[in-house]
Amino acid sequence: MNYQISSSQIGLDLISEVIAGNVQLSLSDEAKSRILKCRNFLNEKADNGDGVYYGINTGFGSLYNKTISKEDLGQLQVNLMMSHACGTGNEVPAEIVRLMLFLKIQGMSYGNSGVQLETVQLMVDLFNHNILPVVFDQGSLGASGDLSPLAHLCLPLIGMGEVMFEGEKMSALDALNKTGLKPVALKSKEGLALLNGTQFMSAYGVYCLHKAYQLERIADVVASISLEAFDGRIEPFNHLIHQIRPHNGQIKTASRFRELLHGSEMISRTKQHVQDPYAFRCVPQVHGASKDTINYVASVFETEINSVTDNPTVFPDEELIISAGNFHGQPLALPLDFLAIALAELGNISERRTYQLISGLRGLPAFLVANPGLDSGFMIPQYTAASIVSQNKQLCTPASIDSIVSSNGQEDHVSMGANAATKLLRVVKNVETILAIELMNAVQGLEFRRPTKTSDKLEALISEYRKVVSFVEKDRLMYPDIHKSVEFINTYPFEKIID
Repeated sequence: MNYQISSSQIGLDLISEVIAGNVQLSLSDEAKSRILKCRNFLNEKADNGDGVYYGINTGFGSLYNKTISKEDLGQLQVNLMMSHACGTGNEVPAEIVRLMLFLKIQGMSYGNSGVQLETVQLMVDLFNHNILPVVFDQGSLGASGDLSPLAHLCLPLIGMGEVMFEGEKMSALDALNKTGLKPVALKSKEGLALLNGTQFMSAYGVYCLHKAYQLERIADVVASISLEAFDGRIEPFNHLIHQIRPHNGQIKTASRFRELLHGSEMISRTKQHVQDPYAFRCVPQVHGASKDTINYVASVFETEINSVTDNPTVFPDEELIISAGNFHGQPLALPLDFLAIALAELGNISERRTYQLISGLRGLPAFLVANPGLDSGFMIPQYTAASIVSQNKQLCTPASIDSIVSSNGQEDHVSMGANAATKLLRVVKNVETILAIELMNAVQGLEFRRPTKTSDKLEALISEYRKVVSFVEKDRLMYPDIHKSVEFINTYPFEKIID
């Protein structure tokens, strides 16, 4: 799809298209006009030589009291780009780098950053050619924006750094030459505009939100199969229960279960037990709380990705250049930690359902195999899920409660939002695996209820799943089944089963 950068608000639906690599960008006339107006205002200020402005004609951080001569303003910005590219750790996934580029372009298009039109256009060209800078996931304090990751993101604009292009890692200059693109010569403030901002945190956040909406849907579907395999009861999902405690996520979860299980022979048959364990009975309350958290976090990030987050900020109509703190990541750090907790809880209760399924209860054989003892069956997949759940608990220690002084005390409180962002992605990946393990157990358990059938919707899913993971009759290598299950939940169109 073609998308024109303008003043229109961008939403998470567009983010999904960017992640999938389905978007080509262009700058609207409106965006070009705003960018040019702001840059012209800065040029006039520089030509007149009136005033001292942070990062424009001064040093950075605690070096703010060092004035820079007019002839060195361009070199100041290049020096900033080079000196701040200090990333370490793992390379940031391509989808998130693509999002970083997109969000940086969007942020600079509002006409408050003072960049050249040529600079923004080159970022658009990088995006459209799928020239993705090599960015590392360690190095940001989430305070003066994401300085180090954004330095790596923007080095190719001046012909430096490395990129991934056409499946190969190469120098940025080589990729520019291959596509006929030219580096830009930075002017005053540009390096600071490129490096200040929250696009690293924001890109991780919206990517994980995209995954979170998938996971909460998958969790409902998988839990409904587990409920059937465990011979659970439908009463906890009755609409009357949730009308008198009307949290939105709780209501939605219960409604989904009623829809998913409609027409099921299993759920409608007479039960010998009068009550289910919490991991089944309280799914609306637990899954629902995570849904409500996801929606809250989405509202924060929709505001953020439609904001200007660099510094100083330029207001050409008011003839003001204001040094402030819109780059600070605290508005994101707290929700990133909150989202990690909400998703970890989907994994936590999932593992408890898996544990119940292998426990030899309600007519199911121990560890879900016909000959337990000789065969260990599904004993150890539960161990694996339990270990991942425990790791998630460790990853959910909030990063946002931490801070450390930097830049000789000038930057004396930082958000650690970047650390919150990167560990959130680990939680997302972990929850995928936990749910995949539950699906393995749930479908296996359901086979011991045959010939009774569940609903048509769930039977269709189970039929597709059985094409990639077969029934376990006796012990075999289990890790390929786990990996195939993870791939299944990442590719099966769960959105066609429930909204």
